[in-house]
Amino acid sequence: MGGLGPLIPDESPRASRARRRLLGVAVEVGGFALLSILSPVLLVFAVAVDLFLWLRRRKPWMAVRLAVMLWWFLLGELYGLAGLLGIWVSSLGHDSPRRRERVYALKRRWLTSHLAGIRVLFGLRFEFDGLELAGPGPVLMMIRHASIIDNALPDAIVGRAHGLGFRFIIKRELQMLPTIDIGGRWVPTLFVRRASGDTEGELERMRALTVNMSARDGLLIYPEGTRWTPEKMARAKEIIAERQPEIAPLADRLQNVLPPRLGGPLALLEAARDADVVIFGHVGLDGFEYISDIWSGGLVGTTVHLKFWRFPAAEVPIERAALIAWLYARWQELDDWIGQMQCEGGAATGVAQDAATALAGS
Repeated sequence: MGGLGPLIPDESPRASRARRRLLGVAVEVGGFALLSILSPVLLVFAVAVDLFLWLRRRKPWMAVRLAVMLWWFLLGELYGLAGLLGIWVSSLGHDSPRRRERVYALKRRWLTSHLAGIRVLFGLRFEFDGLELAGPGPVLMMIRHASIIDNALPDAIVGRAHGLGFRFIIKRELQMLPTIDIGGRWVPTLFVRRASGDTEGELERMRALTVNMSARDGLLIYPEGTRWTPEKMARAKEIIAERQPEIAPLADRLQNVLPPRLGGPLALLEAARDADVVIFGHVGLDGFEYISDIWSGGLVGTTVHLKFWRFPAAEVPIERAALIAWLYARWQELDDWIGQMQCEGGAATGVAQDAATALAGS
């Protein structure tokens, strides 16, 4: 029997992807239905938990917020899936510029909805500096990565304001969401496999994303590659000191952002010579790396500051050493701005606490 080989043929990669997507859709549909059915019980339980924690230590009501946030997130996912189905039907399953534009428009609405839910539930305020500089395209946008929320900012803020469609470079793990897995394959997107061992292949695929960018196109990358933590900062500086000692002094100056990983950003800067560069900084979403971080309550009532710097393509150096120095100079400007905003925010918080103490004692 052993010489006959397997009775069931191995699943093809295409069939495996289809099965994974169907499973993801089933999980989201089933989760939304179950959560909706059980919502009265869950909300009563969440209110009880929040009331207990508020009476005990005045903790913000987070259980109710997180329960509603999960329901809103799943509703948004179903909206995105329904939109993708409508686009697929109307396009008869064929790629075209029209289909790409419709996917981009859907992505903007989908992520705007997600961000709006978070903004309302947690009482966030957004303040903008230089948003008018972020468009039109073609632009290569480099954004800091500080939380699980800032993934929505490019489309929901910049894309919506300027009508840009963003080509994303994102980690492959996000394909677990069917909306991203399906929609991301209908527009130029690179799902990066970390530590894939095929660095040059990944860089070549990044360069391909810069082809045929128009005034309605943006290309987005997170130069840090991951979210900032003190441990990641220390480790990144150690690695640079060991492997790239010539730029270690530049990396050592950074305090609030991780040193940019040079491979992807440099490949894009060298390939997208006709695109202006936009640096996208934000402060206020720091430290919310996991749902457990949001549970702490620190997100409630936060003011999120967003700032944009735009640099014309003609000002971006061509020679590689000069390009590295230029990139680090831009990242240092971002780092300095974050430090300034955090100091101002800390001072404002201290004043508010002093005022509250004075009122309580009067």
